Amino acid sequence: MINRVLIRLKIIQIIYAYYQNGGKNLETAEKELFFSISKAFDLYNYLLLLMVEVTNYVGNKVSKAKRKLAPTEDDLNPNMKFIDNRFIAQLEVNEQLLNFKENQKKTWDNEPEFIKELSEQILKSDIYKAYMASETSSYAEDRELWRKLYKNFILGNESLDNVLEDQSLYWNGDKEIVDTFVLKTIKFFDEKNGSKQPLLAEYRDEEDREFASMLFRRAILNGDEYRRLISSGTKNWELKRIALIDTLIMQLALTEILTFPNIPVNVSLNEYVDIAKAYSTPKSGAFINGTLDGIVKQLREEKKLLKE
Repeated sequence: MINRVLIRLKIIQIIYAYYQNGGKNLETAEKELFFSISKAFDLYNYLLLLMVEVTNYVGNKVSKAKRKLAPTEDDLNPNMKFIDNRFIAQLEVNEQLLNFKENQKKTWDNEPEFIKELSEQILKSDIYKAYMASETSSYAEDRELWRKLYKNFILGNESLDNVLEDQSLYWNGDKEIVDTFVLKTIKFFDEKNGSKQPLLAEYRDEEDREFASMLFRRAILNGDEYRRLISSGTKNWELKRIALIDTLIMQLALTEILTFPNIPVNVSLNEYVDIAKAYSTPKSGAFINGTLDGIVKQLREEKKLLKE
């Protein structure tokens, strides 16, 4: 699940904190990096549980309506299509998700107001109404419902962002990327797999974990050399006048370009320019792109960079 986009972001965050704290302990900082990455994986599982929680809220609401003093005909004979959604029923008993819930002790029990708010938004939506009114019923339709609901009510949900921020500082900035993993998971759920449906693994493979460790260590251990290159590439600027985050983005970009022969230069440049656009100042993307492009040309002229 943890892709290299998220790894790069996490390393920038941890290196920023490392320098802010005086650069005292590399081993401790690396442990913090991998703990931070593991929290992103927790968020992935937690957001999967959110869909189950909403369904259970609606189920409890229907059960309470039946027990009213004067229940209506609709209260006594409710449409159970949403509550009996086959995709959610499969997700709820997923072995990996149940294992996460048990081991991490993570539930939505402490967020009743948010669950109510989100559930009521969904119940009032045209997506929900169209699904409930449809005369057809299939596993594919049940799964597609939740893909639509996730994209429309969980993606970009400010209330949810606030809830997650209160729960873990490690989740700041993670949700937008983790959302893509959740949507991918929904898409590839298959009814025939039952409770053994595989969820995304924390790492795609051991190579990605090694990428994280090497990129982080080389960025710090060779930091002085990379900053010298940045300084020479920004002759009209003193390094101390450049925003620290921009310096770190360029430092990490140069680490990747000079350390990993199998990653094309343009791929690295594009990744870090995108990070700058999203997480630094409005002008940072163009500034970093121009600076790194100049440094890369210089390194090639000096025969210090041979890959494309």
